[in-house]
Amino acid sequence: MAYELITYEVKGKIGYITLNRPKVLNALNGALMEEVNRAIGEASCNPDVGGVIVTGSGEKAFCAGADIDELRRNSPVKGVQTALRGQQILRHIELCGMPVIAAINGHCYGGGCELAMACTLRIASDNAKMGQPEVNLGIIPGYGGTQRLPRLVGKGIALELIITGRAIGAEEAQRIGLVNKVVPQPELMAAAEEMLNTIMAKGPIAVRLCIEAVHRGMDMDLDNGLNLEAQLFGVVASTVDMKEGLNAFLEKRPASFKNE
Repeated sequence: MAYELITYEVKGKIGYITLNRPKVLNALNGALMEEVNRAIGEASCNPDVGGVIVTGSGEKAFCAGADIDELRRNSPVKGVQTALRGQQILRHIELCGMPVIAAINGHCYGGGCELAMACTLRIASDNAKMGQPEVNLGIIPGYGGTQRLPRLVGKGIALELIITGRAIGAEEAQRIGLVNKVVPQPELMAAAEEMLNTIMAKGPIAVRLCIEAVHRGMDMDLDNGLNLEAQLFGVVASTVDMKEGLNAFLEKRPASFKNE
């Protein structure tokens, strides 16, 4: 089935998902979210894809937020359904089993910021602006912003950004831990590709289990998180890739991982 509101393509081992509604600054509506969900599923089921980059079309916006025209038609029941479905899709991105990098160009607000936070890592262009401005519209974040932002930047800073609706630039976003790296806008995609290629050169099973350990462990107390880590360590100890990685280190040669 063709995509209408995003583009999805594979180059080498990288899947590229591009939000493609430039006339509305790549605003999220229900149909676009479903296409993102389908593309993530397509990428994660493709053994030739090692990771995904999510970005927005054009230089003005990664995603300016939710589609206001669609949003204003929500009833209380529909509002709950919309939020839950969006949260499910972003959780799918978070736990899809491969690294997903958000390449943030320009405006990244509301649902767009929530989408970026669900990605494994975030690289921003120097012209990026980010925030959760929902209170300016008399609403609250609904796709996980109240939960992921404090996990990334801490409770106090997250509360300030959420209840003031203040937008921040790329440098501040990096300083508080919302983004991992800031680069000049023309270098954004190259920087995302470089980071993803670095990750994909590592043991793919180990990368996948590291991501799972961090995301699931954040929802546990320390003792249960440590137990999760131990169990996943046992899983990785059964793999061909672990033996290859350790032997390659001892033999002073690059490892050749097989995802086995």
